[in-house]
Amino acid sequence: MEPNLKIVVYIIEVLVFVLIFFAGYFVRKIFSEKHLREVEERAKKLLENSKKEFENRKKELELESKDLKFRMRSDFERETKDRRQELVTLEKRLVQKEENIDRKVDILDKKDKDISRREQLLVNREKSIEDKQNELSRLVLEERQKLQRISGLSVDEAKKLFLQRIEDDSQLEAQTLFNQVLDKAKEEANKKAKEILSTAIQKCAAEHVTNTTMSVVALPNDEMKGRIIGREGRNIRALEIATGVDVIIDDTPEAVILSGFDMVKREIARMSLERLLQDGRIHPGRIEEIVAKVKHDMDNTIKEEGEHTVFELGLQRVHPEIVKLIGRLKYRTSYGQNALQHMKEVSILMGAMAAELGLDINLAKRIGLLHDIGKAVTHEVEGPHARIGADIAKKYGESHEVLNAILSHHEEEEPTSIYAVLLQAADAVSATRPGARRETLENYIKRLEKLESVADSFKGVEKAYAIQAGREIRVIVQPDKISDLQSIGLAREIRKKIEEGLEYPGQIKVTVIRETRAIEYAK
Repeated sequence: MEPNLKIVVYIIEVLVFVLIFFAGYFVRKIFSEKHLREVEERAKKLLENSKKEFENRKKELELESKDLKFRMRSDFERETKDRRQELVTLEKRLVQKEENIDRKVDILDKKDKDISRREQLLVNREKSIEDKQNELSRLVLEERQKLQRISGLSVDEAKKLFLQRIEDDSQLEAQTLFNQVLDKAKEEANKKAKEILSTAIQKCAAEHVTNTTMSVVALPNDEMKGRIIGREGRNIRALEIATGVDVIIDDTPEAVILSGFDMVKREIARMSLERLLQDGRIHPGRIEEIVAKVKHDMDNTIKEEGEHTVFELGLQRVHPEIVKLIGRLKYRTSYGQNALQHMKEVSILMGAMAAELGLDINLAKRIGLLHDIGKAVTHEVEGPHARIGADIAKKYGESHEVLNAILSHHEEEEPTSIYAVLLQAADAVSATRPGARRETLENYIKRLEKLESVADSFKGVEKAYAIQAGREIRVIVQPDKISDLQSIGLAREIRKKIEEGLEYPGQIKVTVIRETRAIEYAK
């Protein structure tokens, strides 16, 4: 029973499997046919859509091609039109040029004809002129012969007389023109120079102190005079020998006078005496010791004074030896004026004038400070201080402008730069300021007399007067002996003789006066 049941069950399973297989087959077949139809329908739709898109794209391309053709045709027509217009314009220009060329050719033809006509006229005119010149030469010769018979003068004599008159007239006219130009130039130059000098002087306010040959040392009491003199005068002799100055002890209360021309020695003596008075020990040994210390201190003081002066003026690269010489000039005078103060003032004046003229201010100040450097050693070296100063400046490497200015400020050589001329002006301003230098009445009168005698030495001078403290000389000439033209030359000759024979500060104005007076008396 069980085996059959198993077979039946097996058979049933096989049948069920077969049924399921066939059922799945039929189901797949049904579904595949349906899918196939859907695919076919979808393909048909895609094909139809593609055809429509193809038709649309075809229409778009046709439209684009038509539009492109239209644009190309329009561009071509426009370019063609422009080219035609250009050709028309060029054709017009060519026509105009041809017309211009034809017109110029006509003008040239007319000019050629005119030139030919003028050439012929010139030939005829030259021939006529030549004939007239021959006739004129013949007439001149006849007139010359007549003039010689009438005047009794030969041709050469007449020429000399004529040329002499022309020379006199031209000389007078030239002198008149020269005077006018010279007066105008002087007026303008004087005006500008006065402006520059006044500006420079305003910028330099200097105090003037007249130095003397004596120094006064104050004493605490009159008893100190006996101690200064010492036993049998040994102290005062030791002080005079050590310092080189004269010690004067007179009736002046509480004062001792030191006399000497060398200001350095006098200053050393003053400082030494003051230290001795403070110390209280006054004897020959102590005097020599104090004087030696003061001399050493004086050397340092001189160096410091030179350095201070160079620094005050803002100068650089000044040789140390020159700095020492500058410091020594603090104890040097010229006509009572302190030499260092004078040099500083000249330096400041030159700097101010150089600034007004747009020159090198530092170079101008340098020249002003060094112009009298030779005075520091004039008691040691023979010769004029300008020459000595130039040698010192050359030795320590100063420039050519500095050397020439130093030499030319006292006319040792001719000035070659404007700085040398500025130095002469600044030196004169500093030296001639009121109170800058002292001059005795006797020397002053002698200088004026000598100035007048120079003018009186010329022929035709009636009288000469020195005025304005010797800054101007007025010369009155005899009108019957000196003409207007000769008076100009006389002024130059007097000026030259004054420059050659006199020494004077600043400048001297020479004025020659010529006048004619006609006097009648009515009775």
